[in-house]
Amino acid sequence: MASLLAGVSVSRAPAATAGKLGIPGPYRGRVVAVEHPGSIVSGQYQAAAVRQMMDQGMTQLTGAPTATEAWRAFFEPGEVVGIKVNPVGQPYLISAPEVLHAIIDGLKSAGIKAPDMVVYDRYRREFLSAGFDKWLPEGVRWTFATEVSQEYQLDMDGYDADHYMEMALVSSKGDPQDRHQRRSYVAKFLTKQIDKLVNLCVLKHHQSAGVTLALKNLSHGLVNNVSRSHISRSLNVCGAFIPAVVEVPIIRRKVVLNILDGIQGAYHGGPGRKVGKYLWDHKTMYFSTDPVAMDKVCWQVIDEQRGRMGMLPVADGKPDDDSVFVSMQPEHIELAGVLGLGEYHDDKIDLKKIKI
Repeated sequence: MASLLAGVSVSRAPAATAGKLGIPGPYRGRVVAVEHPGSIVSGQYQAAAVRQMMDQGMTQLTGAPTATEAWRAFFEPGEVVGIKVNPVGQPYLISAPEVLHAIIDGLKSAGIKAPDMVVYDRYRREFLSAGFDKWLPEGVRWTFATEVSQEYQLDMDGYDADHYMEMALVSSKGDPQDRHQRRSYVAKFLTKQIDKLVNLCVLKHHQSAGVTLALKNLSHGLVNNVSRSHISRSLNVCGAFIPAVVEVPIIRRKVVLNILDGIQGAYHGGPGRKVGKYLWDHKTMYFSTDPVAMDKVCWQVIDEQRGRMGMLPVADGKPDDDSVFVSMQPEHIELAGVLGLGEYHDDKIDLKKIKI
């Protein structure tokens, strides 16, 4: 895996010089966990509780006296702000409208107008089947990069040839000498349409990556040609692929805030429909500018739940009917830390727990 990382190059068109925002951001190592016992009742998110959690999370993350001032620490009027949602676990575990609406209201409080907000996921059909378009307040836009997932994912209409990650890895039927097949290009949504991104992720197990949290929501949602990262149940390089994508300069610069919806989570069976068998109410949301620290904390949360259910930790798990990969690779989180994308080690993570 180290040799794969050594073979990576990122971007032939340099991004603008990073400011104080971006990955890992101004609050490196800080993760705020906000629990609300009433956030979900009989499987239904409670909007009022979610808004309380959002306000507490943002003020505790930034130290601002009010939620509005906390949002203003990241965003200012005139900016175009994207929100990356996650539809993959539908119909059981996807980005929730109550959380999305609370983010939109937070952006409005910072002076971002509705037409300057763009909700995004990579595939148009998944976005629509998840119902995201039906949840958006009037004026808020939505977009996508590709109509539908294809076998090789090499289409370029929605992607920017000037920003990419290159790795010596192609599909099983690909041409290793073709540089196009060795590259994953960043969506034009990120490079050309928005100024900043809110990464709205969920708390979920993943068969090949071990977990799909903040880092993977970016790596497999913002670029094309991602199926090569887990070609078969034994040819799996998510451990190297995920941090290599998130390291692309324009991704690091534009992703300024990670909000993880852990009100409900899945401790096994990810990423798709099989999660329905493994849901649990965690009743907690997480906030950070540091996706590595966030993912380390939430990986541990998933392992704790697996332990309660008599299962091995993700890193030690074995294939079964609902998770067929020979080896899950949550080590992508540690490798991201090595690449400077955030703090991995527990003694450098400042976890603030709030219970409402």
